[in-house]
Amino acid sequence: MSSVKKVLQIGPATLILGDAYTIRPTLGWFDADVMDPPYVIRTSGGGSFRKHRPYLDKIQEEGLDRGFDHQIINPLLCGAAVVFCHNDQIPAVSATLDGLFHRMALCVWQKTTPMPVANKHYVPETEIYFHAWSRGYHPQGDLADLKRVFSCRSRALQDFDHPTVKPDALMDKIIRNVAGETVCDAFMGTGSTGVAALRAGKRFTGIEHNPAHFESACSRIRDAVEHAPTIPERNEETAV
Repeated sequence: MSSVKKVLQIGPATLILGDAYTIRPTLGWFDADVMDPPYVIRTSGGGSFRKHRPYLDKIQEEGLDRGFDHQIINPLLCGAAVVFCHNDQIPAVSATLDGLFHRMALCVWQKTTPMPVANKHYVPETEIYFHAWSRGYHPQGDLADLKRVFSCRSRALQDFDHPTVKPDALMDKIIRNVAGETVCDAFMGTGSTGVAALRAGKRFTGIEHNPAHFESACSRIRDAVEHAPTIPERNEETAV
């Protein structure tokens, strides 16, 4: 049975409902893979704040606390990779990227509105992402864009009913940093990477296995295309 359940083409964006681990290797080359894969985190605890922080329950319910298979990061299929991870995943993700790409940088999203939960750790006022690249795909942008620490507000769970949606300002900054014209997000979620890519005039392909989040991404991508008049609009849908 095919792991592709649906393909939707919206202008320069291709959205695929299905399993990223089997689909991504079949898609060929992209200038950049930008991904926010499942973290390895504890979703228990939370103390007196737990009942007011439903995002932890949502993360556990959707299996976004179990980590990811690093084999989906493939330098034969992309010029650069941007990979978000939890603090506890830094050693393993760093080791993977260091063996695959020419150079890399550890970057930080500093949250101006962090959740007041420590859960026997530190308050998560920052999130880490790596930007790794092969020769010819080094970070782009002016000096203001090339800073490794970026501060902005978090998104609320109710925005798209997804517990780990990254803010538009952050994704816009990341997309400005990646070289080339094509971007793939193997863990698309509700489409934040795609929206940023379209706003930057790039072509986007996203993969998402959760049907509800896939539909949210389709809606957001349609809106992004509608508000980018220079991007040609095309809609084709296939159910498998």
